[in-house]
Amino acid sequence: MFLKPLEVRNGVSPSRVYLPEGAYSTVLDFLELRFSRGTRLGWERRMIQGRVFDQHGIPIAPDSPYTPRCLIFYYRELQEESLIPFVEKVIYEDEHIVVADKPHFLPVTPIGPYIQETLLVRLRNRLGHEHLSAVHRLDLETAGLVLFTKQVGLRNTYAALFREQAVKKIYQAIAPYQPSLSLPIMRSSRIERAVRFMQMQEVLGQANAHTLIRILDQYKDLARYQLEPRTGKKHQLRVHMSALGVPILNDHIYPVLQEYIEPSLRTYNHPLQLLAQELHFTDPITSQRQFFQSSYTLDFPVTR
Repeated sequence: MFLKPLEVRNGVSPSRVYLPEGAYSTVLDFLELRFSRGTRLGWERRMIQGRVFDQHGIPIAPDSPYTPRCLIFYYRELQEESLIPFVEKVIYEDEHIVVADKPHFLPVTPIGPYIQETLLVRLRNRLGHEHLSAVHRLDLETAGLVLFTKQVGLRNTYAALFREQAVKKIYQAIAPYQPSLSLPIMRSSRIERAVRFMQMQEVLGQANAHTLIRILDQYKDLARYQLEPRTGKKHQLRVHMSALGVPILNDHIYPVLQEYIEPSLRTYNHPLQLLAQELHFTDPITSQRQFFQSSYTLDFPVTR
């Protein structure tokens, strides 16, 4: 256990890794083999700079012996991070929570090639709340509302609302218009990981994903849909729309996984047409009924 919590640096919390049983002489030996992206010199430099710690918050040196069944903590770093040219908006803030409007292409939390260019780290630096924590997630490609807590220990209180399906979430999506599709419809299916990387799929078995789908309006061969997920499976809305034969416009994962584009090469011209538009819930601390609406909108393409 910590003697004291490690600090947040530049909006970034330390990552942690468990040290299993193994024939390693030093922690450095383990880290070199554990993380394929890192180099021995890179980890050694982090240790010299005081960016790797044991579970008591004591810096680990390059020659520190390996002790199994312990945790170590380190600060992630990137040599160069691509800037995402869109700015988040703060919709609401009180003493307990922050509700932010996430633009397309911005990850919610640090992942892969993104650390500073994430909604969480941006907000920590902008608002000065180092304990800010995301209660739920949106895909990188999806825009809209994300709920954060501001204090240590509050995240689970609000996350319970999502686990217990006590949050009403309303999304909008633009997708092909299908006259033969009888709407509204409750799409219920079982969603599990697919063999292909990044994809989820519908499989036989007891349904674990439910989405109420309505059509709002139509323009030429496209329609604007209202999606109300009753569960929170990964890529649920994208999988359900694709399975109905109306994949969301500009979806590069469904129905066909397209080639990955490096962040530095992206043009940001064709965002996924999916928006987390509304959040409804009763605040578990104040008992106040809360309703938030995104400031973003989805428009039909004028070129079609």
